[in-house]
Amino acid sequence: MFEGPEGDRLSIRELIDSYSDAVMRGDADAWGATWAEDGIWQFRSGTISGRAAIVETWTKAMTGFRSVVFMAFPGSIALAGDTATIVTHTFEHLDPVEGAPRFQAGIYQDVARRTADGWRFARRTFTSREIHL
Repeated sequence: MFEGPEGDRLSIRELIDSYSDAVMRGDADAWGATWAEDGIWQFRSGTISGRAAIVETWTKAMTGFRSVVFMAFPGSIALAGDTATIVTHTFEHLDPVEGAPRFQAGIYQDVARRTADGWRFARRTFTSREIHL
């Protein structure tokens, strides 16, 4: 379901793509810029609040990988004023410093908010699924 002004939906798609690009390049500043200052990130190991804490956690986690290939695409974007509810699908190839490389698919249940700097993730709730080949 894709609802709301086309320009806003395009901006949100660009937000998703900017997030993915920053992961691929390992660019913590660009990745952090996709989050609202008071953003919330939820995943299997807990909940992290605030952009600074989110970026710090991500930066530490990324040191555990030689490389990460991260691709994402929206399954839905629904706008209500300055808030968007988004489903984002992901596919990753993870090459950890220790252990064997692996594939992972996932889904984000997202909320984005329009800020003075554009659309930013206000909440991302991630559920992963290992892919066994």
